[in-house]
Amino acid sequence: MRSAAAAPHIFWAALFIVVPLLIVIYYAFTSPEGGFSMENIFGLTEYFDIFLLSLELAVIATFVCLLVGYPMAYFIAKAEPSRQKIYMMLLMLPMWTNLLIRTYSIMAILDDGGFLNTLLGTEMHIIGTKGAVIFGMVYDFLPYMVLPIYTCISKINKNMWEAASDLGCSPIRVLTKVILPLSLSGIISGVTMVLVPCISTFYISQKLGGGTFELIGDTIERQFVAGTLNVGAALSFVMMILILISLWVMHKFSDGQEGGIVP
Repeated sequence: MRSAAAAPHIFWAALFIVVPLLIVIYYAFTSPEGGFSMENIFGLTEYFDIFLLSLELAVIATFVCLLVGYPMAYFIAKAEPSRQKIYMMLLMLPMWTNLLIRTYSIMAILDDGGFLNTLLGTEMHIIGTKGAVIFGMVYDFLPYMVLPIYTCISKINKNMWEAASDLGCSPIRVLTKVILPLSLSGIISGVTMVLVPCISTFYISQKLGGGTFELIGDTIERQFVAGTLNVGAALSFVMMILILISLWVMHKFSDGQEGGIVP
């Protein structure tokens, strides 16, 4: 009975996850003529600088999300339950809008004649810079950092906070010695959920980067649009391997912790 109920989900996963991955692997290890070839993989050295740039911007954006998201998650978790719902709704409200529309709204804000320059009375050129791309990544993916951290902090028994304070810990020491270690698994989950889409994004870099530089997601899209499926598939395959390795490392680093203590 259970297998019958799970059959549609298994079919869906196989059709839209497993099959596309197999197609990518096939094209990655074949030549345009259809024969087996490793040239696609070995020829990716020319894209090494693009890989590094994508990783650099993704790491910076993830760090900024963590720097901004952890205090937000901590503040929401400490709020009254009724206010927590309001704060979470405000946090998720931008996610109700499509990513394309959100990115266009950021363009309207950061453009030379946009809202920010009009408000400040300046003529700063922001679109087309790495800072604009990082800002777009942070804006679009910040909730993915806040949510898992908030979940972990909200599970921590409030008596532990009070016990640490009664034993003489300052609020800073309570945060660093009690709350931070118990929310480590939430931090790792948030870093994973932000880092992976930041590395592979292409629309944000296209619109906010202004075509001045290219990330690995842009390169993959360009290869597929140009019809060089084998090179695009090879790039996608390498990206999949790197992402799987990063997920494995973060899982090992979390050491299977659930995070927090349920009251």
